[in-house]
Amino acid sequence: MATVLDVITWMMLSLGGLVMLIGGIGILRMPDFYSRLHPASITDTLASLLILGGIVLQAGWSLASLKIAAILLFLLFTNPAASYALANAAWTAGLRPETKTNNKE
Repeated sequence: MATVLDVITWMMLSLGGLVMLIGGIGILRMPDFYSRLHPASITDTLASLLILGGIVLQAGWSLASLKIAAILLFLLFTNPAASYALANAAWTAGLRPETKTNNKE
């Protein structure tokens, strides 16, 4: 049973790291702020879920896993709100998304 749990844990940790890497590459390849915000927010949420979920599985039933689960729950609620606030602040500051008509100028 412990071996299966270890394999699932390492798969979640590896997949979380892979999602982080792909999200980082996506951030570098996107042309403007709003396009970059999308992979950044998805990467934060999904990779955090996978990595912290893997850590919770490895920690077992303990106070540490309860704390990590609380952190995970906090991140699941705050990451989308933070991304929305960041996009809203950029829009309010006058930053507009790039369009084909904007690129011709």
